[in-house]
Amino acid sequence: MKRTNRYLGTLVGCLVLASACAPEDGAAAAADEPALTAQGALANGEAGDDDGPAAVGRGRCPRALPAALNPPPDATLISALPARGVQIYTCAASTTGAAAAWTLKAPHAVLMHGGEVAAIHFAGPSWQAIDGSLVVGARVAAAPAPDPTAIPWLLLRAASNAGVGVFTDVTFIQRLSTEGGVAPATGCDDAHLGAEVLVPYQADYFFYRTAIAGARVRQCVAPPPA
Repeated sequence: MKRTNRYLGTLVGCLVLASACAPEDGAAAAADEPALTAQGALANGEAGDDDGPAAVGRGRCPRALPAALNPPPDATLISALPARGVQIYTCAASTTGAAAAWTLKAPHAVLMHGGEVAAIHFAGPSWQAIDGSLVVGARVAAAPAPDPTAIPWLLLRAASNAGVGVFTDVTFIQRLSTEGGVAPATGCDDAHLGAEVLVPYQADYFFYRTAIAGARVRQCVAPPPA
């Protein structure tokens, strides 16, 4: 835990300098956010949370979620965390003689709850809660963000889990409501190979586990067809 806390402190300090990240001002309005629908799905624009002791945050289900990013029917929401950080890109050539281009190296972000750090996000892609539990994701599907200047929305499955805590049983993750994070259009050429750039971004991350048989399933899903 001491090692995790030192890493958290270093990461948070770097992000403050790199992206001017600040505590989530949405936390103050959490009490006014609407509840989950009776059907278990989150209505468009509603906040997600969990009633159990593992609840670590809230995020809002976006109004234009593509069906390709729906979690499996038996996956139920355990937490939804807003994040701020950077996407780190390296100027590199994919093969010898290929044109240089900005290539994603890793994300670095902090996931917040009530103005406090609840988890960190880094290469893997990995998410580690402050209790030490960790989940590494693998992409299942992607969809363009409504804002063309934002990185895509994603659905990921858990490739591996470690530790005991909030993320122990995570099976699927959604990255939604992204802002920023897209690689620069210029600045990478043969003269700048190896250069790095940090691009600020924001997103909401929704974490799921397999639902207990007979329990209500809660999800952020695309609206049903009209």
